[in-house]
Amino acid sequence: MYFCAVKDTSASRIVGHSAAPHMSSGLAVTAPNTVVARRQINRKSVTGCVVHSDRGSQSRSCRYRQMLGRHGLKGSMGGVASAGDNAAVESFFPLLQHNVLSTGTWAGHEGLTIAVIAWIKHRYHRRGRQRSLERVTPIECETINN
Repeated sequence: MYFCAVKDTSASRIVGHSAAPHMSSGLAVTAPNTVVARRQINRKSVTGCVVHSDRGSQSRSCRYRQMLGRHGLKGSMGGVASAGDNAAVESFFPLLQHNVLSTGTWAGHEGLTIAVIAWIKHRYHRRGRQRSLERVTPIECETINN
């Protein structure tokens, strides 16, 4: 399974994600689209937000670039061999691996997707105190800053 995540670095919160059994441009497009849909429900604009990505073919596809333009998002792509550019979201994946993927087996793609989403919502956002946020959780950080 492949998983794509969009992280709001101001609160260290995963605000969009998508999962698929294969890597495609659709996977990379769906994650930011979930952010846009949620923000529209809350009447918050995403126009001008910067979406940073690695140099994968999905992030360089016409479909991905068109999605950014359609929503007024600004694309930012890391340089060649500069892993630090994408460190904010990349630090999330080892936690996901350790806390979900390495803990059991699931009944197919749907079961694993549900387990990942449940972990993000109930553990990562609500119980995961983060050094970068002065030892508060992403939910507490958003509450303090709003």
